[in-house]
Formats: sequence, structure tokens, C-alpha cells
Amino acid sequence: MHRSTKTIAQLSTALVSLVIVTGSAHAGAFALREQSAYYQGMSFAGNAAGGPSISSMFWNPASITGAADGFTFEAHNSFIIPESSMDGTFTPSGLVAGLGQPASSAPSGDLASDAWIPATYTTYRLNDDIVLGLGVNAPFGLSTKPETNWAAQYYSRSSEVFTISVNPTVAYQVNDMLSVGAGVQVQYIQVRLKSAYAFAASPAGSPASTQVKGSDVGFGVTAGLTFKPLDGTVFGLGYRSTVSHTLDGNFSNPAGVAVVPGVGAIPFAGSRTGIEANVMMPDMVTLSATQDITDRIRVAGTVEWTNWSRVGTIHLTSTGGTTTNPTGLPDLEFNYEDGWFFSVGGEYDWNEDLTLRAGIAYELSPIDQNIRSTRLPDNDRLWLSAGLSWEPMDHVALDLGYTHIIPDDTRVSITPGHQDYNANIGTYTSDVDSHVNILTAALRVKF
Repeated sequence: MHRSTKTIAQLSTALVSLVIVTGSAHAGAFALREQSAYYQGMSFAGNAAGGPSISSMFWNPASITGAADGFTFEAHNSFIIPESSMDGTFTPSGLVAGLGQPASSAPSGDLASDAWIPATYTTYRLNDDIVLGLGVNAPFGLSTKPETNWAAQYYSRSSEVFTISVNPTVAYQVNDMLSVGAGVQVQYIQVRLKSAYAFAASPAGSPASTQVKGSDVGFGVTAGLTFKPLDGTVFGLGYRSTVSHTLDGNFSNPAGVAVVPGVGAIPFAGSRTGIEANVMMPDMVTLSATQDITDRIRVAGTVEWTNWSRVGTIHLTSTGGTTTNPTGLPDLEFNYEDGWFFSVGGEYDWNEDLTLRAGIAYELSPIDQNIRSTRLPDNDRLWLSAGLSWEPMDHVALDLGYTHIIPDDTRVSITPGHQDYNANIGTYTSDVDSHVNILTAALRVKF
């Protein structure tokens, strides 16, 4: 059965429009690995070595030298369903205690938001040696929203990070063994962070919020190579550079009361202050390999390093207006370590139309208990994945993938010595109950 080129082109155009619209409204965890339904099914084993899906260009632009003649288009969609909650105890001190805020064990509720993460990829083979590509992705994101008046509201309320990256690439096949590729990242970022305002504490436990908000467009590069020393053996090495942003936005705080020793309580008005903040997103190196075992069986593996240590302390600088926040503009403390990801997986061709795959991975988080925050209570985790590809007709394939993520036992302990601890707020300690399910689907079309 064949579908006409005209029909496929119309379908592809419609899907591009759908992905672009939905992509502007959804974000998930701070780093979004969910860029491919095909590789999701193997816990991203082999993702930089290339294969039937051109989505490998996200990790390695050189991998698209395996693309078919003419145009290839892919629309990948990941539905992330996380569950995360904390029911710990807040003990006020300093200013918050002095203004009447009692201790609290109010639970967070499900603070993690469900998210739909789309990605699209297009390639065009210019000639036997050169392939042009374009990827549109959301590489980073965060969306957490606990109950407004939960116990740790002074350390965080809602947190949102949204990015979208447009990545044109070009790949060149040097010979039968070696291909190289490079590209440009054009990345938009928007950040919005809210927390209860300590200077507006109330006995009712419902203080107003402070907010930091900013956005920017930054630029980076991608590069990579694939190496095929033997028939059936492929190595891929890919690099995504850091993207430097200067967030332009504002810091706002409501009216409050400052307590001055020897003077007493001094009320002050709310304010909105223009701010700038320099943010370095992490660069990433991915090394993958695939190996044919038989005509129907393939195995793959990936090791990935992410330079999260670039994200240190982000200082807010005033660009206009006068803040009445008695402690001045806040710093945003991250101070992450580097992250690592290890995965292995395999594929089995059930028949000419159906391929089954599975994979397992372990991820070392850049966040440990010394810096773990209520905004992102992240930890090391185990990935368990399965998926399939089905080709119902020539030039058309469907991919499905599923992953269940099991984090290690996790605890948040904001006490003296923790980077977020503020003696004017108090302490918060809690175990974190969390897991994640991810469902993915993709359409791949060649025409």
C-alpha cells in the first residue's frame, strides 16, 4: 500500500503546525531528555550513533548522513506524568516567627506538573555526501506548583522554566567510515519563580508572593562525528555547547514590615524592580555505540556527561526602579555538580514491519542533599523502557515508547549549612515521594 507524496506532505505540514503550537505552552523537568520516541524505547541507548530515526541529530548532527534521499520529517511527542510530594515540617525562626507564622506540616500536594514535550526534525539530502537538517526542541524546562500555602512556601511556591531551541545543522559524509556534522542553536528561555514573602508573614499563613521573572535569546553550537570501523558497528560522538543568557526581567515584592532592632516594626510599600541575570546553560557530550548481533538483533549503549557545574549562583542586578525589599535583590543558588547518564538497550526485528526494543539506564543527578531544594527535589534514578516501531506502508513509520523512572530515596533538609537556609525564615525537612511515567509517540515520513 502506498500513500501519495502530496498526501504525505499535507500531513507533515499539519503536524509541524501542531507541534509548534503545543510546544509554546508546555515544559517539564529542568533538563528534558525526552527528545525522541524512537530512542525513548531503549532508554536512549545508541542515541548519538544514528539509525532509522533522524531524531539522533539532537545529540549528534553527524548522524543524519544516514537519512534517505529527498525530505524526511519526524514529529515526536512525549507525555510526561510525574508524581512528587512532600509532607515535611516547617519550623519558623527569626522574622517569620516574630511576625506570627506558626510551625506547619501542610503537605505540598502533587507539586510536579504533567507536560507534553514535542520535538520535530527535518532533513533534506542535498547530494550523496551532504545532508541538511533542522531540529526544533525544548531542551530544558521546569514546572512545579505545590499547594499555595504549603509548609515550605517561604522557600518556594511555583517554579517555571521554559525553553525552545531551533537547531539548523549540516552533515558531511567524508567516506564510508567517517561522517562529521555541525549546527547552530538559537535558544529562547523564560524563567518565573515565586515564593511566599517573609516580610509579609501573617497569622493566617497566607502571605503574598515575591516573583523573579526574566527571558532572553541566546546562541550556541552543536557538533559531532560518526565512525563505522566495521559493517554493523557504529560509534557516535556528539556535543551540544553551553548557551549563555542574560535574562532581562523584573523582581517584584508586595508591601511588608521590616523589624529593626531598637526601632521596631517599619512598614514599607511593595515594589517592582528591573533586573538582569547571567545564566549559563550546561553543555553536553554524548558517546554512543550500536552493534549488529544478527540480521534481526542489535544492541546499543550510551554514556552522557552534562556540565551542570556551569550553573552556579545567579546574581540579580538592578536595571531600574527601587526595590523596597529590606535584604535587597536575592541570589538564586544552584551550585550543581556535573551529571552522568549510562544506558544499554537492544532491538529485535519481529518481521519486516515491526521492531521491538527495550533498555535500562541509570542517571547520576547533579543535585545532592546538600543543595537539594524544594523547587527541584531531584536525585539519582533508574530508567526502565520499552518501545516499538511499526511501518504500515512504504515511507511511513510509527514509534511508541514507554519509560518508568524510579528515583533513589530522597530527602530535602533545609537546615543550617544548606545553601537555601535563611535564619529569618526557618527550617524545613521532608522525605520526597516521587516517580515518573513517560509515554511517547512519533510519526516518521519520507517523501
